[in-house]
Amino acid sequence: MLRIGILTSGGDCQALNAAMRGVVKGIYSKCDAKDVEIYGFQEGYKGLIYSNFKMLTSKDFSGILTVGGTILGTSRQPFKLMRVPDENGLDKVEAMKHTYHKLNLDCLVILGGNGTHKTANLLREEGLNVVTLPKTIDNDLWGTDMTFGFQSAVDIATDTIDKIHTTATSHNRVFIVEIMGHRVGWVALHAAIAGGADIVLLPEIPYDIDVIVDAINKRKEAGKRFTIIAVAEGAISKKDAKLSKKELKKKQEKKSYPSVAYEMAEKVAKRTDQEVRIAIPGHTQRGGSPCPYDRVLSTRLGAAAAEAILDGDFGNMMGVKNDKIVRVPLSEVAGKLKYVDPNSDIIKEAKLTGISFGDE
Repeated sequence: MLRIGILTSGGDCQALNAAMRGVVKGIYSKCDAKDVEIYGFQEGYKGLIYSNFKMLTSKDFSGILTVGGTILGTSRQPFKLMRVPDENGLDKVEAMKHTYHKLNLDCLVILGGNGTHKTANLLREEGLNVVTLPKTIDNDLWGTDMTFGFQSAVDIATDTIDKIHTTATSHNRVFIVEIMGHRVGWVALHAAIAGGADIVLLPEIPYDIDVIVDAINKRKEAGKRFTIIAVAEGAISKKDAKLSKKELKKKQEKKSYPSVAYEMAEKVAKRTDQEVRIAIPGHTQRGGSPCPYDRVLSTRLGAAAAEAILDGDFGNMMGVKNDKIVRVPLSEVAGKLKYVDPNSDIIKEAKLTGISFGDE
């Protein structure tokens, strides 16, 4: 009997269901259904900690390829608190191990992003058989060229920029479109290029407000009636980038702005004679049906995870390198982020097309 546990952790995104479907279909293609048991843990690691699960069959994974969200539910369980007992004194790590062994699982399949992979690696170090799949709209996981959810999020953010063009032109306005990405700017970068934004601000490239204002004024002088600024949530000024983490945190706690877009809007409005408006697609970037690219990618990754399980090769994340699915050791993935390189070709090429990054 092959017993597999599966959970989705952290923020949701498109193609989680498609990825789980790929795993299960891959398993059933090689094993008789009566010889397989699938345990779905509800609300991520919380379900594993408190032994909240349900038995799943092939029927549960039928018709979910195009469905967004996750049929198992999810929750955020910060890695830094995993070794901290809960309010009742429960040791979370020991509880997860107990649930795993109580169900006599052969493997735990975990779908998630950076924090999720830290905990997955912790469980691997504790002796559990773990296989993971790279889920995040941010595309910031180390060890893979692409994560599922990213392209769907880019499509939605791009669509927002597309729609802003007409109203920005009609009213001679500066529009600031705030795009998800606290620590990395992959979604903002790709959406800005695809949507034809004039300025894009990323966490990896600190901006100078004087450069931004100059770019807006030059567009106006050239007879261009509007400016669209795509700004990642974690965009930071050159001045703030020089602060220590402690100093920056203290400064941010004092700010009264709801988000970076509002701060940017106030600065731009004071320095130009144009009206400024804000558009925030927010969690729509995580929602809806996965785009075809993500359906294909997540299915491939899920099938590869099934193959790894059947091979008895655990402790790996299924990743993509040069369009090939590879097994990346969790020890190499956990705790690392894949940032946008300010000197990368995509940045240079974007600048050649006239996009300003607010830095020079």
